[in-house]
Amino acid sequence: MSVSIDQIFVSGKRWLLSWLAGAPDWLVQVVSSLINIFALLAVFLTLFALMSVLERKILGRIQNRYGPNRVGPFGLLQPVADGIKMLIKEDIVPVRADKIVHFLAPVLIAATAILALGIIPYGRGMAPFTIDGGILFFFAVGSTTELAVFMAGWGSNNKFSMLGAMRAIAQMISYELPLIITVLPVVMIVGSLTPDTIVAAQDGYAFGFVPRWFVFTPWGAAAFLLFFVSGLVESNRTPFDVPEGESEIVAGHMTEYSGFKYATFFMAEYIGMFAITGLGTTLFLGGWHAPVGVLEFLPSYVWFFAKLGALLFVYIWLRGTLPRTRVDQIMNFAWKFMLPMAFTCIVAAAVWHYAGRGLRGWLWSFVVIAVAYTALSIFLDTRKKFAPRTYRFAE
Repeated sequence: MSVSIDQIFVSGKRWLLSWLAGAPDWLVQVVSSLINIFALLAVFLTLFALMSVLERKILGRIQNRYGPNRVGPFGLLQPVADGIKMLIKEDIVPVRADKIVHFLAPVLIAATAILALGIIPYGRGMAPFTIDGGILFFFAVGSTTELAVFMAGWGSNNKFSMLGAMRAIAQMISYELPLIITVLPVVMIVGSLTPDTIVAAQDGYAFGFVPRWFVFTPWGAAAFLLFFVSGLVESNRTPFDVPEGESEIVAGHMTEYSGFKYATFFMAEYIGMFAITGLGTTLFLGGWHAPVGVLEFLPSYVWFFAKLGALLFVYIWLRGTLPRTRVDQIMNFAWKFMLPMAFTCIVAAAVWHYAGRGLRGWLWSFVVIAVAYTALSIFLDTRKKFAPRTYRFAE
């Protein structure tokens, strides 16, 4: 792999900063941070626009229809048309709404989603902000989403908005616990909260061809699946988009929003999805490492975004495949299955570590996961609790 191609963005940033030679250190640091911020916004706002049209086209394929195909070649300029439409739409605020809170809610939820992107390493030496407790910062920032959702519901002075906000907060808190707990095994094994260190711990290949990614261990595979499902819920994606269930509570906490404020909520949801999938790639899928040694000639950032794109495609695939679940089913699944399995992953990771991290540890770790999964499956078997459903039709 050519180092110049792999480090082209890092070299470009250094070249820009070279113009400040002799300037005070604080000014160099401020400009360096601004370059990182503008680069993040440029990349992920472009990705948001691309995803908004690709998702509709992929869903169209799944549902045997065309999707957007009128604006621009192959409909690729549809995001531009959507953006213009949202900008010129009237911003309607209820008369009795708390106008300050109503305005700040979409701003806060978008800001926290963008901040979470700052600690993820997108390539070799390409972490925008290297923080010792980067994983802790990610979840500390992400947890303010609940506050923004509550502000949207309360500030709207609308019963549907308030009900939607309460349902959203209950769901997000319930799944935030397994989301955080499934990260703990990785932090325990690596011994660091720094994303760069976690990626570096997954370097190399077992037997010369199997990547040393944590997803290829029993505890890592189970933790990754739990993390992925929890990420679906945190992103309010199908089949867990109950807070925005239009058939029940209009649009949830976004009922009284229109125009660009509504678009900001929409954007924050997608950017939050990028952040969750990016963190999952960093923790379990080796970050920017190549899956096969012979493919390491490709730049590191290409591999990161390839893995990110694969996870985003699964998000879209699930949306086009699964129906919306009931809110009681979602909550039962979180507290009765997800949370115990998340704690089991911690035990399985400890067993894998102390058994030598080899085949013996792999087998014992698998046994721990299998026993816990089987026990929970038997305990939570719902077939005994419900009588067969009888359908009656009018004659």
